[in-house]
Amino acid sequence: MSTDIADLLARAQALAPEFEAWRRDIHQHPELGFEEHRTSERVAQALQRWGYQVTRGLGGTGVVGQLRRGGGTRRLGLRADMDALPITETSGLPHASQHAGVMHACGHDGHTAMLLAAAKLLAESGRFDGTLNLIFQPAEEGLGGAVRMMQDGLFEQFPCDAVFAMHNMPGYPQGHLALREGPAMASSDYVEITLQGVGGHGAMPHRAADPVVAGASLVMALQTVVSRNVDPLGMAVVTVGAFHAGQANNVIPETATLKLSVRALDREVRRLLRERITGLAQAQAASFGCTALVDYRHGYAVLVNTPAETALAREVALALAGPQQVTLQAPALPGSEDFAFMLEKVPGSYLLIGNGDGQEADHPFAGHCACMVHNPGYDFNDRNLVRGAAYWALLAQRFLV
Repeated sequence: MSTDIADLLARAQALAPEFEAWRRDIHQHPELGFEEHRTSERVAQALQRWGYQVTRGLGGTGVVGQLRRGGGTRRLGLRADMDALPITETSGLPHASQHAGVMHACGHDGHTAMLLAAAKLLAESGRFDGTLNLIFQPAEEGLGGAVRMMQDGLFEQFPCDAVFAMHNMPGYPQGHLALREGPAMASSDYVEITLQGVGGHGAMPHRAADPVVAGASLVMALQTVVSRNVDPLGMAVVTVGAFHAGQANNVIPETATLKLSVRALDREVRRLLRERITGLAQAQAASFGCTALVDYRHGYAVLVNTPAETALAREVALALAGPQQVTLQAPALPGSEDFAFMLEKVPGSYLLIGNGDGQEADHPFAGHCACMVHNPGYDFNDRNLVRGAAYWALLAQRFLV
């Protein structure tokens, strides 16, 4: 490890107590998407104290801090998400959520704290030449805060030559860095299928057109979309998460409703899934004398990391952590991320930092850190604040030269 990197890590370590307090304060005061008023105001005030030019209100509660040094023309964007989830925390930790029914179950409190720590490092002693844009985004959890920020002119007001983001991942050892070139996270679409039949008496099914039977057949038929229509080397998920029909045992209802989650790692596979699901729904319904209304809504896009930017992200990871603590081409994930929309506009890369695998014997909350995200017992691993902040600072200094 070079002297410069060792010094950077030492400076990040010196800031760790301050930003652990930041992280735990945010954890205790979680805010849902587009409601991050307290969090965004604290972020904005800190950035202003450290000399950043601060813009509030992009995407409602988003914040951008800009710092320029020298005469360089390169422009870098680093993004952290700020929102929490509608989950009741059960961790029992001393810094647990103080707001009933809301918690930071995905580590966005930690992502915000890591980028804030990097902001302070870079403001105090960062050596770079160009423009640094720190993007604190609201509403990542299904509400498309990235899109709202872009609609409000994010990249017009703050042009970026590349943009990067980082997410914690339980199951990887604490601080392990995992990168991937190409498709890294799946698209996520939402489908509601309403089957319209003819209601009737349960004792006289021949006088009805039963949408429950049609729906049951459709659930099974949908299982063939991935197994028989998608290339076996491709990735796709079709999950029927809800099936609602009827209220009484002796009444054939007029309608049945299915709700689906549909995911893919390829834009063409995504298109194929829509075509096959729509066609199957209509054909299955017709075979039972019913009709199908398919409401197909596109959610988050496929997240695709670009080659040059991922190469730089790998270079920084190896320099900071060494080859034993870096996965250069990690498996793709079936989860979704609205950073994908930013990557459709600007080249960049999205990487993972291990939140822990439960093997840290000296960590009092190791079990909570290894707990999967979106679980009421989850907690962000504060030991990642040092490596995460140092990673962002080193990336900025290597990009802005």
